[in-house]
Amino acid sequence: MTLRRWVSDKYNDSVYFVYSVLLGLLMLLATPWWLLQMARHAKYRAGLGQRFGAVPERLENIHQRVIWVHAVSVGEVLAVSTLVRQLRDQYPNHRVLISTTTATGNQLARDRFGFDNVFYFPLDFGFAIRPYLRALRPELLVVAETEFWPNLLRLAGNAGAKIAVVNARISDRSFPRYRRWRSIFERVLRPVELFLAQSEEDARRLVEIGAAKNRVTVGGNLKFEVNATANAEIVHRVREGFADGGSQPLIIAGSTVEGEEPMLLAAFAEVMKAYPRMAVILAPRHRERFPAVAKLVADSPFELVRRSDWANEGLPPGTVFLLDSIGELASLYALADVAFVGGSLVRKGGHNILEPAQHGVPIVIGPYYENFRDIIAIFQRADAVRIVEAQQLGAEFIRLLKDHAERSGPSSLGQRAAQVMRAQSGATERTLRALEMFLEGAR
Repeated sequence: MTLRRWVSDKYNDSVYFVYSVLLGLLMLLATPWWLLQMARHAKYRAGLGQRFGAVPERLENIHQRVIWVHAVSVGEVLAVSTLVRQLRDQYPNHRVLISTTTATGNQLARDRFGFDNVFYFPLDFGFAIRPYLRALRPELLVVAETEFWPNLLRLAGNAGAKIAVVNARISDRSFPRYRRWRSIFERVLRPVELFLAQSEEDARRLVEIGAAKNRVTVGGNLKFEVNATANAEIVHRVREGFADGGSQPLIIAGSTVEGEEPMLLAAFAEVMKAYPRMAVILAPRHRERFPAVAKLVADSPFELVRRSDWANEGLPPGTVFLLDSIGELASLYALADVAFVGGSLVRKGGHNILEPAQHGVPIVIGPYYENFRDIIAIFQRADAVRIVEAQQLGAEFIRLLKDHAERSGPSSLGQRAAQVMRAQSGATERTLRALEMFLEGAR
């Protein structure tokens, strides 16, 4: 070993040591908060042992070759769902396992891929990651979007796993910070042999923060190929519920966050003056907020019906159907006359508009959508989304409901959105082909 190589290795070791110490100190400082949250919310207790390196028994003694896919939460699970199914079909002798970070993502992954194939992502410490690498011996680690965990990438690479980052994106908020620490990220990203970026801009940013240019290519955005038609049963039942109750039109407000529901309820009240038989499906983004949102609706002029309490009876005009469930919103968007996508009336960066778009539904969002800048820009260029301030929301709903051509005509706002979806298709196929070449090269 040359002196230069020895010095480089020692420097690398020190960087990871300092990172692990700082991460440990951060966790120690945050322990009181985490203990409080665990006492208040079950989701913070979910998978605690797995997060600290306790490999579930169902993942011990695996004799198949393993592909490990990491998808943080619901959005990432939805994005990689088709890819996972195709990997299973293409490699029947492999076992495709999925890790998630959040409880909601974990539940959705279990529903889609089976309980035996899903686990909670371990904390980024060597003691938590090594047991999974020993048990799974992954041939390929596929990381969705920007989960650049230094110890995971280094240890997986050292264990012989090929590493690919798919659907990679670098947000406006993260980019300056990543670029500032380029010298560190260049080392962190070194074990990754393939980056499939969502767009040319994301590819450029990956290179600027330290990814090797010859390892970066544009694969497209997997989220444009979300298949939200899986739950036909709930769509039929809810459609019948509103039809039996004589409710129309129907507005769906999905992925709402704290601070948005009061503004939305005010907008719905405005709409109800023009359309007394209207009804609403309201779907908060986070399950721990279901009780608080239920109280807000109960204190409003609207009739509250919770999905968890609903017995398939008719849903009368003036109903706010609170979707206190996980995994059903994407399918139910098909019923909307107009859809609002939340996280955009307050400074939360917005949420994914692709689920209503694929159903050809007119989409309205608020002015804060920086987390989905590239997607929104594509829809804006096609005049396929409405962006309004909170005080304009009610008027925009009414405008779309009155304008039959723009709401439901052959060249309507929603149909333009569906056309954008069709034009952006192919990301899953490109990603699968790249991973196939990657796997073949690993043999």
